[in-house]
Amino acid sequence: MTHWIDTPGALRARLATLPAAIGLDTEFIRERTYWPQLALVQISLGESDDDILLVDPLRPGMCEALAPLLANPDVLKLMHSPSEDLVAFQYACRTLPMPLFDTQAAAALCGLGAGLGYQKLVQAVTGVELAKGETRSDWLRRPLSPAQLEYAADDVRHLHALHRDLQMRLAGNGRAAWLEEDSARQLANAASDDCERWPHLAIRSAQFLDAEGQRRLLRMLRWRDVQARSSDRPRSWILDNELAVTLARQKLDSRLRFDALLDANPKAPRSLRTPLWEALITPLADEAKAPLARGDDRDKKKLRALQEAVAAVAGELQLPEGLLASRKVLEALQDGGGWNGQLAGWRRALLEPRLAPLL
Repeated sequence: MTHWIDTPGALRARLATLPAAIGLDTEFIRERTYWPQLALVQISLGESDDDILLVDPLRPGMCEALAPLLANPDVLKLMHSPSEDLVAFQYACRTLPMPLFDTQAAAALCGLGAGLGYQKLVQAVTGVELAKGETRSDWLRRPLSPAQLEYAADDVRHLHALHRDLQMRLAGNGRAAWLEEDSARQLANAASDDCERWPHLAIRSAQFLDAEGQRRLLRMLRWRDVQARSSDRPRSWILDNELAVTLARQKLDSRLRFDALLDANPKAPRSLRTPLWEALITPLADEAKAPLARGDDRDKKKLRALQEAVAAVAGELQLPEGLLASRKVLEALQDGGGWNGQLAGWRRALLEPRLAPLL
């Protein structure tokens, strides 16, 4: 049977002797907050049900008791597609689970497919078909239902078997170091806790603004991120994307015009109108360096050549093309973004000889 752990003492007792690797997952809620609310932590110390711990992080002291395990460099953390789980741990426990073995990333490097969900990967590797019935549960309620507890246990029950299989495949194809590099970058990104520097690039309609309008949009989106973080509210609750673009489109040279536009919009953050106005009219120190959001005006022939070169490398390695470089990444490279971020390290070594002549 699995174990429900709701006191720090019980957790420390179960973690007194640690294996070389643990399975790890979380359930969290992020519908009404900026930061994910950690609602449950699942830990598998081994492959039997007796080794599965369902930890209640809502009880006092539990996150502090979890932190030493997460930070223990001698215990490998087996997780599946953990990017949001990492944010939840960083916020709740002030540390990250490291070192990390991402079974989704490992599966892609082994040629099993890009972006495989946990259920599909478990079925492919072990033949076990998992239920999907509790994906939209309220994980903050107590007590959790038997169905919720079983679903939560399933999320870590097979991680050790997946790790064993994938580790053998990585040893065979020589790509274990690639996974370690990607995992380290994923952890570094989660630890940096920085706001997106150029958030306007993620808004599709920004491409229809002129350069000055895009800079105004950037100012408001940077301000919105700070507000959302400090108030722990979703970004859209602070300032809706559509309204931000509307405000950025017009050169509002007077507070009266700005107020009139806000008053005419039902989604406007009226209680924040003064700080929003100040953000709108105050230039940022680095806004002159901001890349412009672009539409379909790139050299399509060159972009297609880059994509074909990536596809050729992916075919030779029997890897998904998107794992090497997505269209978005290639567009950034075409725009002069350089060999950084995802394109650094092993991907650069593979792709630069093919792509550099095309650039």
